[in-house]
Amino acid sequence: MRRTFNILTVILLLIVSACQQQTAREVLQIAISKAGPGEHYQYYGKFLKRADSTIITRNMSTLSLDSAINALKASDGLLVTGGPDVYPGWYGQEKDTAKCGSFNRRRDTLELSLIKTALKEGIPILGICRGEQILNVHLGGTLLIDIPTDFGKQVLHRTPEGPTNHLVRTTEDSHLISITHDPSEEVNSNHHQAVDMLAPSLKVGAYSPDSLIEAIEWKQPKGHPFLLGVQWHPERLPEDNTFSTCIARAFVEAVESYSNK
Repeated sequence: MRRTFNILTVILLLIVSACQQQTAREVLQIAISKAGPGEHYQYYGKFLKRADSTIITRNMSTLSLDSAINALKASDGLLVTGGPDVYPGWYGQEKDTAKCGSFNRRRDTLELSLIKTALKEGIPILGICRGEQILNVHLGGTLLIDIPTDFGKQVLHRTPEGPTNHLVRTTEDSHLISITHDPSEEVNSNHHQAVDMLAPSLKVGAYSPDSLIEAIEWKQPKGHPFLLGVQWHPERLPEDNTFSTCIARAFVEAVESYSNK
């Protein structure tokens, strides 16, 4: 009788342990290329938690390159955030650095390595502002170094006082419109660089009224992990803006799907 009781106890402990491990695995972990320091970097984690309040985020910028790659491999998604200009030498325009603002070569190297690893592992990727730009660069595209001088001033994408607002319009067959169910929306804008030559594997998901590329996604998504880059800052838009919360939800759904695999 005692032996039977001990066996039943062991079985029960094993079941409880397995359930605890399963619960732990179900908590989504998302790597954020840079989540601090700085107040504006804190918005990204809050943005993701709109879709799932239990999400755990990891700040990659404080880690060494090897540690960041290992941390990403143990994560379920990658969010590449906004920030300084991408060094133009990465896309063959090193001579134009005078038109740049600040840039951070270490951060470039880190994010390019994270993107490469995420694509290899099939990890979903969301790029915001600079994140969209460096996604395009990694996949073989180029950037406009400075929108006012290289493209035009028809639409203000940034003002001396800071962010501004303008309309964006989705393309008809884009994944973005299937996410937002909205052909157009007003978004916030705070950048002087943008996608110029689109990477061969990508297509445009949205344009601003001056025909500047505002969102990028896979041209042929079959066989690829979730990938979306947007030029605006959905993490700082109101929750009722369809080009904000809908994007967070779609990304987190892709992250959950990857985790369940």
